[in-house]
Amino acid sequence: MRIVERLVPMLAVAAIAALASCGKQEEAKVEKAVDKVAVEAKAAAENAAKEAEAREIAIDAYIYGYPLVTMEFTRRVMGNTATPVGSKSPMGQFARLRNYPAVDDHSVTAPNADTLYTTAWLDLSKEPWILSIPDMKDRYFLFPMLDGWTNVFQVPGKRTTGTKAQKYAITGPGWTGTLPAGVTEYKAPTNLVWILGRIYCTGTPEDYAAVHKLQDSCKAYPLSAWGKDWTPPASTVNASIDMKKPVRDQVNDMTGVEYFKLLAELMKTNPPAAADAKILPKLAKIGITPGKDFDPSVADPSILNRVPKVSFDRIMLHFITGPEIKNVNGWRFTTKTGLYGTDYIQRALITAIGLGANRPEDAIYPTSLKSGSGLFARKYDGANKYVMRFPKGQLPPVKGFWSLTMYDENYFFVANPLNRYSISARQNLKANPDGSVDLLIQNESPGADKEANWLPAPKGKFHLMLRLYWPDESPPSIIDGSSRTCFGVTEPDAGLDTSKIKTRAVLKGDRYIVNGKKIWTSTAQQADKIVLLARTIPIEQCKKPTDGLSLFYTDFDRSKIEVREILPGELLQSRELDCASRQ
Repeated sequence: MRIVERLVPMLAVAAIAALASCGKQEEAKVEKAVDKVAVEAKAAAENAAKEAEAREIAIDAYIYGYPLVTMEFTRRVMGNTATPVGSKSPMGQFARLRNYPAVDDHSVTAPNADTLYTTAWLDLSKEPWILSIPDMKDRYFLFPMLDGWTNVFQVPGKRTTGTKAQKYAITGPGWTGTLPAGVTEYKAPTNLVWILGRIYCTGTPEDYAAVHKLQDSCKAYPLSAWGKDWTPPASTVNASIDMKKPVRDQVNDMTGVEYFKLLAELMKTNPPAAADAKILPKLAKIGITPGKDFDPSVADPSILNRVPKVSFDRIMLHFITGPEIKNVNGWRFTTKTGLYGTDYIQRALITAIGLGANRPEDAIYPTSLKSGSGLFARKYDGANKYVMRFPKGQLPPVKGFWSLTMYDENYFFVANPLNRYSISARQNLKANPDGSVDLLIQNESPGADKEANWLPAPKGKFHLMLRLYWPDESPPSIIDGSSRTCFGVTEPDAGLDTSKIKTRAVLKGDRYIVNGKKIWTSTAQQADKIVLLARTIPIEQCKKPTDGLSLFYTDFDRSKIEVREILPGELLQSRELDCASRQ
């Protein structure tokens, strides 16, 4: 018994020791499993962070290279012809557009219907090229020169160099040599150069003929042909180039790997600017080093191939959110075009919606996607009729010319029975009895007696672009922002229904007298102009509530307009202004 009694405690102790040992082993296993999960979670987080970083770098690289890749595709399409025809010509030869761009020509977004393009693509990698411009006889023209990144590095024209005959030598990066006497050197930052000449034309048969003579006198030839009869080399058509799909779609349809491979190739002859030094290390992280082939082993191709769509969406979003884009009464415009520095997304946006845009001193392009502003803005639709009214003597202030162009939602011309894609003073606009001018924007003809003032719209959605060539820089000027315009639409009793507005504009003699009240009038504190929506026809005389409404653009004359700030607590505590006009 004593032996047994002694054995029992000993067995118990052994069992307890075994359990303790087993518990420690289980704890060790658990700790090991927890550590493994922690390590795996940390690795996953690090991989996710690396992937996100790689994606953002690729997006930045895509946006950075978008202009150069787009320029290359544009060059391919516009140069894929054996001989010059329409807007197309082989490298080193002028394309002389004899008419405004055709409605089905989608080679360039947001084309204009005010000038005849005289364009040429040059390759400066072998030698400089000579550009000869004839005496334009005081006609408005400009021949901006774009480098491969879409920067306008020079712009001979009436504003800058006058209209007498001129000769230039366009030299590539790194070129040194001697030029003939009487030739001005323009040094290009890249070997790819696009001369995007524009010569103003009214569109009449007589003016077409006059401009054609000027176009034919514009010459481009290599420096080695100076003083010689030069015949351009034969050119062949590349059947593999898509001549139907718009360039923008061709660029956007590329995979990320295809895109970056082409970008690296193009950067061999079109070097980045010195100011681009900060972004070059980023490009190296996805396999792009200036002067070298694309290295696909550096970045995950699955990440690169997910980049194009989100990058383009980000580019287009900049049109709405970008600080460079001003929004004045529903008209968006920028004075940052032609020269971009390191503002790569702005450069990409202009490439996407207005490839070939000029410097602001030469042209500004206010664009409107909706009527009205703020909560009351509505997309333009051909189902409605719109009137843009300019008071007497207050047409857009320019030293060159102005026009209002109609585009579909993709920024291409809209087919119409008049073949009219823009409207301007060259239409011999008919003035109202008071001297004001109405632009009638609608799908159906307003009648033969009013067609001079008609800008045809499609049946569906559309965009409007106002072109201001050589805008007047004297205050108030759109260039430096010294001009401030407010938009008077909403009224206290109208709410969200614009058709219920009651402000009346009544013609008395040679002017309209406006009486009414507007509310939530943004920027009225600083405005010197107002775009005012008013009824010119009483609603009871209209077939539809939206008929009889007109837009007036006039001085914000504070001697005739009472302005007061909406006080706290009034109308949802809006900090806008309450404006009442008085006769």
